[in-house]
Amino acid sequence: MSTSKPAPKKKSRQQVFTLLVQVGRKEDDGLPEGATGGALMIYASGVDEAEAVRETVAILKQADLNPLDVTGYGTVEEREAQGHEIDAAERTLMQRALDENSVVVAQLTPFYHGEESDGDAEPQH
Repeated sequence: MSTSKPAPKKKSRQQVFTLLVQVGRKEDDGLPEGATGGALMIYASGVDEAEAVRETVAILKQADLNPLDVTGYGTVEEREAQGHEIDAAERTLMQRALDENSVVVAQLTPFYHGEESDGDAEPQH
């Protein structure tokens, strides 16, 4: 009779990435009347940033949104290395995305009359 130890639990390779997604208008997208588009601050889990982006875009399309551009800001560690301050509320949402292996929309900012970002916006925390 052999005794075998349970296999060690594999460490999750999932990480959480901060993404800024610009969306255009689409019928039934849920954006406010008169908005020309919007930006969503998102925390998405994935084994790498490319997977997080793919999953995010797929989910946004399922939600009848029209993703136009995705800017990745990296993991929490990468953001801290860039000097970003990350508050407790933001960390809680990031942990939720990791725990649930999900995409969490942290903030939606509608755009009106062409005020879309020029792509240089950075997370403000």
